[in-house]
Amino acid sequence: MDPEDKGRLRRHVTRRTATLLVVANIIGAGIFTTTGFQAADIGHPLVILGLWLVGGVIAICGALSYGELGAAMPSAGGEYVYLRRTYGGALGFMSAFVSLVAGFSAPIASVVKGLIGYLAPFAPLLEEGRVGPVTLGDLAAIGIVWLLIAIQLRGATSGFRMVDWVTLSKVGGIVTILLAAVLIGRGRLAGLVTPSPGFHELGAADLMTGLATSLIFVMFCYSGWNAAAYIAGELRDPVRDLPRSLLAGTGIVVLLYLGMNAVYFYGASVSELAGRVEVGLIAARNLFGDTGAALVTAVLCVSLLGSATAMTVAGPRVYYALGRDYRAFALLASTGRGRGVPVSALLLQGLVTSAIILSGRIDQIMQYAGFTLTLFASLAVSCVIVLRIRRPEMPRPFRTWGYPWTPLFFLAVSGWMMIWAVRGRPVESLLSLLTVGVGGLLFYLTRPKKAAD
Repeated sequence: MDPEDKGRLRRHVTRRTATLLVVANIIGAGIFTTTGFQAADIGHPLVILGLWLVGGVIAICGALSYGELGAAMPSAGGEYVYLRRTYGGALGFMSAFVSLVAGFSAPIASVVKGLIGYLAPFAPLLEEGRVGPVTLGDLAAIGIVWLLIAIQLRGATSGFRMVDWVTLSKVGGIVTILLAAVLIGRGRLAGLVTPSPGFHELGAADLMTGLATSLIFVMFCYSGWNAAAYIAGELRDPVRDLPRSLLAGTGIVVLLYLGMNAVYFYGASVSELAGRVEVGLIAARNLFGDTGAALVTAVLCVSLLGSATAMTVAGPRVYYALGRDYRAFALLASTGRGRGVPVSALLLQGLVTSAIILSGRIDQIMQYAGFTLTLFASLAVSCVIVLRIRRPEMPRPFRTWGYPWTPLFFLAVSGWMMIWAVRGRPVESLLSLLTVGVGGLLFYLTRPKKAAD
């Protein structure tokens, strides 16, 4: 056992559960909401489908790199561990702080807000009702967050079992939607190739900004491809199972994402979807009618619930690792009385998520989180190159396929996205950088228990 994992987190998670955790962590609100934003910014179905494919390739490149890092450093915490051991304590600490705010809390907030958005047409009070300045929808979203936390607090076994069942239901439901669209859907193949009237009027600069901003949305939807790395300290055989679960889970999601976007444009024109959050509901109503739309909504809600569940499991493992290294945050390493879950870390994540739910719209939350996730995923992937140069003697049970081109491609595309995202969404991007800066400030106000490796 890795010396970092001499705690109460048990090595009991199988490869199947780790793979399902990756799938559940990736598929969240994004695939059911962001295509409408891309339709508004770009307006061409084939270009949008191409972006989802590119995003899948980038995610797989990242998964390969994390596979090498995770097999060599099989500890709970993911990129927090990789960055701390490669670049030192400051960058590792900032990544953990960003994980708390943007890495998990913000995505969970967007997922549960998306879930409420899909339920609102069936319960209008969620949109119209208010308690003071707060909508009933936001209160319901916060209630879901704390319900999931309560389930996790029952114990690690219960938490991972829920991930398994909800994810299997999610994948089965999405596959059913894809098959139903092909077999009985009343769609138009022309919708897959017909651009919006404004597409040809876009200038080169506007198109580049739209592509970069949309790719940030896409990569936000793929965020979670590294989920198994956060529970490496609980995998039965992390050296063997971590790389395989990362690749298998990411590959499954790429296929499902391409299929879902094809269904959207088969069921509705790009103009109908432009700027709309509930793209899945719009396409489903066109394809299957109101009854079919209600059934599809149920599947989508299970999918969103599964994503929120998976992130509720993964996120606190990062703060747990942080608590073991920094005296000021030692409470986050508490695992309760035999529960095998980081109790204090779960509660902290719930509080931050609740605050974010009240703070902004889904697209703002996604862009804010997407920029920050891209930044730190890039830094973590760069660790593969730095460690190969600095520590060539380091044992590497799994080596990144296609090295060095695989991590270099990930870094190049990620850098391009972030540059253009600052131009396209400056407020959200600057807030992301401000979050990183706050993390750096907190690091210098604390003292680690032990020196970074």
